Amino acid sequence: MTRLGAVFRPQLPPERLRALARLADEAGLEELWLWEDCFLEGGISTAAAALAWTERLRVGVGLLPVPLRNVAITAMEAASLHRMFPGRPILAVGHGVQDWMGQVGARAESPLTLLREHLDALRALLGGERVTTRGRYVSLDGVALDWPPDGPVDVLTGATGPRTLRLAGQSADGTVLTAGTPPEGVRRARRLIDEGRREAGRTGQPHQVVVYLLTATGPDAAARLHAELAHEGLADVPDLGVAGDAGAVAKAVERLVEAGADTVVLQPTADEPDPEGFLHFTAQEVRPLVP
Repeated sequence: MTRLGAVFRPQLPPERLRALARLADEAGLEELWLWEDCFLEGGISTAAAALAWTERLRVGVGLLPVPLRNVAITAMEAASLHRMFPGRPILAVGHGVQDWMGQVGARAESPLTLLREHLDALRALLGGERVTTRGRYVSLDGVALDWPPDGPVDVLTGATGPRTLRLAGQSADGTVLTAGTPPEGVRRARRLIDEGRREAGRTGQPHQVVVYLLTATGPDAAARLHAELAHEGLADVPDLGVAGDAGAVAKAVERLVEAGADTVVLQPTADEPDPEGFLHFTAQEVRPLVP
C-alpha cells in the first residue's frame, strides 16, 4: 500500500503545530512531514513535540542539513526519538541549501563527501556499532551510543543530482525527492539509486523513495499552484504539481507511485488558506482513493 502524508510547512508559526499534529492524528493521516528550512523551525524539536502530542502518527523530518551538525549529535537525537516513539520517527539528512550553509559559515567544500561520511557514520552508530573514523569532515574516536535504537531504523537522505542519487543508493535506506520532481524525474531517480545499490552490493535491501507533491485544492487552487511553481522557476516543467479535487490529486499520486515512489507527501502551497482543511482533505478524501 502506498503511504500518504502531508507537510506542515514552516511558514506556519511553530505554535500552530500542536493543534495540526493532533488533528492529523485524529483524522487518520499516516505521516506528517516537517522541514528544517533556514531560518524557520528546528527539525528535531518540532518532531519530538509532534510525536509527544500524538498517538499513532508517523512524523518525518525532511531534512536535517548535515553541515549544521556533528554526526554524534544527529545519532543521539535520532536514537532518542526512536526509543521514545518506536516505529514513528522518519529522519532524512542532506546537503542543505548551500547559500544558507554559507550564511552560517558551514558550507563544505565537498558537500558530497560530507554527506557520504555523515551517512556512513550515522547508520553505523544507530546500528549499535562503536565507530572510529578519520574522514575529511567526520572524525570519531571509539564513539558508541549508550542508548541506540532497540532495532534497525532507516536513515533517509535528500537527493536531486545524479551523484547524490547514486550515493543515496550506496549509503542510505531511502531517498526524499523534492516537489520539483515530476514522474519522469522519479523514474530517473530510481534508476540512479539502483545503480548506486548495485555498486555497493545492496540490491537485496529495500530502498524507499519519498516524493513531495505540490498540491492545491479549493478556491483558486490552479492560480495558487501556478504562482508557487512560477516563484520556484518551475512553471514550465510538465506534469509537476496538481490542482483540483480529491480525484485529481489521487491520480497525480498514482502517477508518482507508478514511476517508483513508495510514499507521496502532499505539500500545500505556502499560501494555503486552510491548513486544517488540507489535512482533512488528505486523510479523508484523497487517502480512500489511493491503493
